[in-house]
Amino acid sequence: MKKKLLLLGAAFLFALAGPALAQKVKLATTAGDIVIELDAAKAPRSVDNFLHYVRDGHYDGTIFHRVIPGFMIQGGGLTPDLAEKPTRAPIPLESRNGLTNKRGTVAMARTMAPNSATSQFFVNVVDNAFLDQANSRDGNGYAVFGKVVAGMEVVDRIAAMPTTTAKGMQNVPTTPVIIRKATLEP
Repeated sequence: MKKKLLLLGAAFLFALAGPALAQKVKLATTAGDIVIELDAAKAPRSVDNFLHYVRDGHYDGTIFHRVIPGFMIQGGGLTPDLAEKPTRAPIPLESRNGLTNKRGTVAMARTMAPNSATSQFFVNVVDNAFLDQANSRDGNGYAVFGKVVAGMEVVDRIAAMPTTTAKGMQNVPTTPVIIRKATLEP
């Protein structure tokens, strides 16, 4: 009986500690810090993919290269001179995971092909329900895998920056916003 109570107590404490064990990543940018809490339970492949890029230092020195006020900020794949960094193989789309593209959520960027996400991600600056699988034009949507838990004011500051067209790309901030370092948070 004592053993069962101890096991139940331990299970209860573990359940309480669950959210505290959520993995977080800090993006130290030239505009300020952004902390993202990852949801490995609902988006395991996307989170694993993102963490591989963080651990490999891939995001260090990349920029937010696509900034659209009232929509989102996108980064994670290009250097300040708009050169694309090499990436790992694309991952399967996890847009049917129950997470939605609400303000402050982080999702994988992709091409028109559903299973094409690599390193690029975006932060929703408003609720973008049309990007959810259930509402998307292509029936696939975009996979949310985390949310900003600190630094949303930094995201908003980036979203408000003036942009231009450079090297054939639209919505590029006139002053580069560089991710100096992406690190795992305790």
